[in-house]
Amino acid sequence: MPASARVLVVDDDETIRSAVVTALRAEGFVAEGAPDGTDLTGRLTVFCPDLVVLDWMMPGPTGIRLLPLVRASGDTPVIMLTARDEVDDRLRGFAEGADDYVVKPFTVAELVARIGAVLRRRGRLPQTIAIGDLVVDPDAAIARRDGQALELTATEFRLLHLLADSRGRTLSKVQILTQVWGYDDYDPNLVEVHLSALRRKMEAHGPRLIHTVRGLGYRLSAAS
Repeated sequence: MPASARVLVVDDDETIRSAVVTALRAEGFVAEGAPDGTDLTGRLTVFCPDLVVLDWMMPGPTGIRLLPLVRASGDTPVIMLTARDEVDDRLRGFAEGADDYVVKPFTVAELVARIGAVLRRRGRLPQTIAIGDLVVDPDAAIARRDGQALELTATEFRLLHLLADSRGRTLSKVQILTQVWGYDDYDPNLVEVHLSALRRKMEAHGPRLIHTVRGLGYRLSAAS
């Protein structure tokens, strides 16, 4: 992972904050932690993070109240951490400008993977993604299998990019709808129709990479 990406972790739980900062540094990120939103504007100005991990519930101003402040400081992407798992809470977080939403308890490895995914989607961590014989180039909006360019629509490429960014992790239809179409279009059939077309184009050049996880969603992986 390139070392230039800077991540600020704001969480009042010292154990979580320390574990995430340590894991990020081990992956090559420049990471700092803060126990609350005190002088957050100053931290944003001095540290200049490429992404902020923000806990929803904290002493003083809550993360959901601080979120607009973070996004106003150069449109910095934000991942919310919270124990609130209701759909209305997730919708509120996305409406306020969150780029992703991680529910506690979580694994540090998953959070680090999501940080990398958001940074790549927002152009803060450009790099190609390789899974087996599939190569996805987000900057050029090109995907190849076995060296052959795939003729994808813009929506199919966004869908493939999301799945590749989340490689090995199962995404629900709701998660896919949120990231690819947004909550304005809430028709699960969109996912099935576009996934079917994407699979046909990909499998014309190699074995299946997009797998259905019954009852849960979809996963892109070189392993079945």
